[in-house]
Amino acid sequence: MAKDKLVTSGYCFILAANFLLYFGFWLLIPVLPFYLSEIFQVGNSAIGIVLSCYTIAALCIRPFSGYLLDTFARKPLYLFAYFIFAMMFGGYLIAGSLTLFILFRVLHGVSFGMVTVGGNTVVIDIMPSSRRGEGLGYYGLTNNIAMSIGPMFGLFLHDAGVSFPTIFCFAFGACLVGLLSASLVKTPYKPPVVREPISLDRFILLKGMPAGFSLLLLSIPYGMTTNYVAMYARQIGINAQTGFFFTFMAIGMAISRIFSGRIVDRGKITQVISAGLYVVVVSFFLLAACVYIIKWDSMACTILFFCIALLLGIGFGIMFPAFNTLFVNLAPNNQRGTATSTYLTSWDVGIGIGMLSGGYIAEISSFDKAYLVGACLTVLSALYFGLKVTPHYHKNKLR
Repeated sequence: MAKDKLVTSGYCFILAANFLLYFGFWLLIPVLPFYLSEIFQVGNSAIGIVLSCYTIAALCIRPFSGYLLDTFARKPLYLFAYFIFAMMFGGYLIAGSLTLFILFRVLHGVSFGMVTVGGNTVVIDIMPSSRRGEGLGYYGLTNNIAMSIGPMFGLFLHDAGVSFPTIFCFAFGACLVGLLSASLVKTPYKPPVVREPISLDRFILLKGMPAGFSLLLLSIPYGMTTNYVAMYARQIGINAQTGFFFTFMAIGMAISRIFSGRIVDRGKITQVISAGLYVVVVSFFLLAACVYIIKWDSMACTILFFCIALLLGIGFGIMFPAFNTLFVNLAPNNQRGTATSTYLTSWDVGIGIGMLSGGYIAEISSFDKAYLVGACLTVLSALYFGLKVTPHYHKNKLR
């Protein structure tokens, strides 16, 4: 029996649009702290507050973006959010004061929250449901590729003495090309929907709350890792270029996404997530144990450190398309946007908690204790997923 066609011109265009969006996003991530410090003389603690405005704004808009995407035509909303996102890079070029920069940063976060939910929803609309897991895996892979090269390119430009306005122009240009690619995506006709009374389930997929809680527990240590793993390596004495940690994570995600989506399409969603959870649990306990392993053998610890990054990438790469598909399968077609926003909101809340709790635990104790706490949370997530989420999903799934 022939497979439904996944690779179409529309699918290729939206892959390109997603890659270029995240490339512009990741290109500036390591550069903005230097920009705030060198141009506006902002201190380290204030830099964290200024940059966090982006995440908070994105988090606040996600539930509403899901409702809007389920209520109105999806592609125009997606393109509008993409346009605002791209224009904010231009806004940074004219931000002559810190106040104006913060305003643009908040607007950037709002547009990011909207465009990411919109992109995830549109790509689901244009792909065959029989290959949804595989299609979402490749779609997420574009983010991983952008994550692996965007920060390195941004730092390369900065270290080479390229001016900040020129760096902003690179990100701006990438997103303009991405916007063009997004405009070329042909979406199926979406008939007008009856305006239902405003209720909580129009903003949050209530059936997805158990899975959302499991995902939140999982994303807390992930948030600790993305923000503090370099500081942890320095604290325990790993003498290596820790920037490669994220490169190995991206490689692991790329490898796992290629095959995990196909397994998801065979209906083994909960089994795939469970397998990914086991890998992540082991990885975080090993990461916490590096503080002791380095005292035994520094070289072995350094090798293990990067192996952990690869394992974390594989574990999370296995779970991302599976979790996304799980949320979508719990929702009717007219609530795909709500399902996607609930999935992304659960992840973002955990990331935020991880950023705050990781720094606090490290301040009163040490980073290895923070990762030990994170490892314990992954165990709780795995137990909760097996005991609560799995039976709940099989009872309530719609497809």
